[in-house]
Amino acid sequence: MKNYLLECCVDSVESAVAAQAGGADRLELCGNLIIGGTTPDIHLFLAVKKKVSIPVNVLIRPRFGDFCYTDEEFNIVQKDVEMFRENEADGIVIGVLQPDGNLDLERMGILMDAAGDRPVTLHRAFDVCRDPFQMLRAAEKLGVRTILTSGQKNSSYEGRELLASLVKEADGKIDILIGGGVGAENVEVLAKETGARSFHMSGKATLDSAMTYRKQGVSMGLPVMSEYAIFRTDERKVAAVRNILNKLGSAG
Repeated sequence: MKNYLLECCVDSVESAVAAQAGGADRLELCGNLIIGGTTPDIHLFLAVKKKVSIPVNVLIRPRFGDFCYTDEEFNIVQKDVEMFRENEADGIVIGVLQPDGNLDLERMGILMDAAGDRPVTLHRAFDVCRDPFQMLRAAEKLGVRTILTSGQKNSSYEGRELLASLVKEADGKIDILIGGGVGAENVEVLAKETGARSFHMSGKATLDSAMTYRKQGVSMGLPVMSEYAIFRTDERKVAAVRNILNKLGSAG
């Protein structure tokens, strides 16, 4: 029997509760998932920890955009890693690149020390690096436990050929966590074609705002997005993936 791990990325207490109810094994807690995720507020983290019993890893990303940080940004990242470790985050999710697209080994080493005994995941900075196999070997030497990747494509389904090669190359020394468009419609194919045993999903659904009065013509952020659309994890979407993985595990 194969055991498959299912991680859900969430950015609210409500989504965290729904993900656990749907069968997630672990959470990646973020802020602002709509822009790919940023460092969550400490009070959000503490509230989530009170509501769930599964492990909660924390994404540390100071802003939207690339993963090449100024000295001021990096200082914030380092302090956030230390803060979440001290507040008993179950794992730390980080990634820092050099301008040339390679892993910033010096800064990653500093963050690994800051994480202490917390397991570290290298996030999808991996998907925009110069050489994924070189970065895999560098991450292994640093002591990274997990690499979250879509196979350097916009979706893991598109990147499944590289993902299969990474799983083989990692050989169990680092867990290749497949993320990027994972859902009930493709997780079985991804599992079979890549050989991976760990999957990462958001299971987002769009909810209508509770606002009855809606001011038109005013945008607080991206003008293409409605201020009255709320994105939350759907327990049913998580459960659908969980059920497929359980069946695959039983068959294996």
